[in-house]
Amino acid sequence: MKFIKHHIIALALATCTVGVAQQLPQFTQYMYNTISINPAYAGSREALSIVGLHRSQWVGFKGGPITQTLSIHTPLRNDRVGLGLSFIQDDLGPENFTYLYGDFSYAIPTGTDGKLAFGIKGGFTQYSLDADFREYESLDPSIYGIEDRWTPNIGLGVYWSTNKIYFGLSTPRVLNTDKNKEQGFKALDRLSYYFTGGYVLDINKDFKFKPAFLVKATNGAPVSYDLTANFLFNEKLWLGGSYRINQKTAAIGGIADFQVSRQLRIGYAYEKSISEIARYSTGTHEILLMYEFKFLSSKLKSPRYF
Repeated sequence: MKFIKHHIIALALATCTVGVAQQLPQFTQYMYNTISINPAYAGSREALSIVGLHRSQWVGFKGGPITQTLSIHTPLRNDRVGLGLSFIQDDLGPENFTYLYGDFSYAIPTGTDGKLAFGIKGGFTQYSLDADFREYESLDPSIYGIEDRWTPNIGLGVYWSTNKIYFGLSTPRVLNTDKNKEQGFKALDRLSYYFTGGYVLDINKDFKFKPAFLVKATNGAPVSYDLTANFLFNEKLWLGGSYRINQKTAAIGGIADFQVSRQLRIGYAYEKSISEIARYSTGTHEILLMYEFKFLSSKLKSPRYF
């Protein structure tokens, strides 16, 4: 049984590196971690914003992905300019990815309260393969030749928003990077496109509804659709659900976020796969912490919902 499990992981690794590209990690609470995929988001919250997120995916399944992120972004005194920095540690079975990227955005006013921002990110991706996994090279020779390394990359994005609605389009990694140095095959990072959007509907003074979506398309991989719907009570408590689907997998989840104070927000999301992996996992857990230094933005006009 142990041999079979390792063989499954080896097959998954070979598929990832040869046929299907490694993709950036996915999140149920993607709407609060937009900076990781779209540099144009930097500074859009009109405050110095720090976001930490931990995701344990497929709990109970050995080798399930574990992802941790830390990001910070802020507008400058010239509020058209935003700067950001994001760090992601993604452990995917025997594969380990570390992303360290800086972000720059420039926004221009549109209409009475809208902004259209253009962004660029640049940094490095570190890739490594667990040493104890290399003993399984005999199962799949394509594993041989994949080396530990740091590789540079850049990303681009646009982001349009008002106080009630937003849309974003981005590609966080533009360069194709080959993780393998051997002849005969390539292990490429592929171009991924993210299209995001959301809207806040005032039902009454104390009750709001916010649907949102994320569409992710990667060359060589199925298109993934994330849909969420959240209700806000008294500007304090968000409650909602999520649904993710692509060609081969699907998952449903629940989200709860609480605005502890004007600066601090905590969030939790649970996601349950409704595909074959559900037989081997108890689900996915995600914890969010957000702290914002509102006093840095005397121009803050209204609460930021995204």
